[in-house]
Amino acid sequence: MSDGERKLLDAQGDFLYAVRGGEVQAGADWQSCRLVVTTKRLVLATSGNKQTVPLSKVSLVADPPEIEATEHVPSVTAIRVGSAVIFLTLADGDLSETLTQALLHDEVVLVKHPAVEGGVVSDAEWEKAKFRYVDERIEMALSEGRVAIDVDDVGTIDTTESTVRDSERTVVAVEHTEDDISVETHLTGTERHTQALSTLFASAVARNEGDAGELDDTESQVLMALYSGVSPFEMSDFVGIPPDEVEEIYQRLLEMGAVDEVRTRTEVALNARGRNLASDAMSEE
Repeated sequence: MSDGERKLLDAQGDFLYAVRGGEVQAGADWQSCRLVVTTKRLVLATSGNKQTVPLSKVSLVADPPEIEATEHVPSVTAIRVGSAVIFLTLADGDLSETLTQALLHDEVVLVKHPAVEGGVVSDAEWEKAKFRYVDERIEMALSEGRVAIDVDDVGTIDTTESTVRDSERTVVAVEHTEDDISVETHLTGTERHTQALSTLFASAVARNEGDAGELDDTESQVLMALYSGVSPFEMSDFVGIPPDEVEEIYQRLLEMGAVDEVRTRTEVALNARGRNLASDAMSEE
């Protein structure tokens, strides 16, 4: 590998050409391969051939064609290389997050942070920043400091079309927390960038989403109180239940992944999954 290149994935997988020469390959079959993803290239190696594709020539496909061979495959990632569309799947796992990490590694995107803070639109300006995604954490350096987004803290994502620096662009709005305050960070770039960003954050939201039906009435009240800013230590008086019962609910929410433990004497802070559950619970009130 070249200087600065890191291997992100080396696994058994399958691929097929869904579109070749501009024509949909309706009867295409899967080919087994060794699938390697680095921060600079994608490699598909079979027993008799090895295809190496620079990531600069790869983009994600949002609306791939329907191919019969994919009907019973649980997770397929579609990429475009020139006029070809290639479907990729892993023998075990989902490729999309690793591939988006590779496609965005060290890419320069436009960032507005915070675009919204505590529900209030800010006057932040768009800035260029190098995108880094390592160990489930995104970091970007701006003139006023660094932006850090933990992927498991992403609550919602929204995409809109907007004029940014005199150009019409797709803007990806990501809600997360910063110093226990809900903020939105807005990102944009080339079409290749925004497609990868949308895929990355949509995957995070899907992973963090919960079902309010998992909660009983008291658990829903506790989550809504946390969402509204009630201190964990004031919860017993606020909800009207004994402290021991509050502790049991906190343990249940920790097991569900709806809160993060702050101190050993159970103090908790709402995370992305918890915010989604609380929002759903309030919608049902």
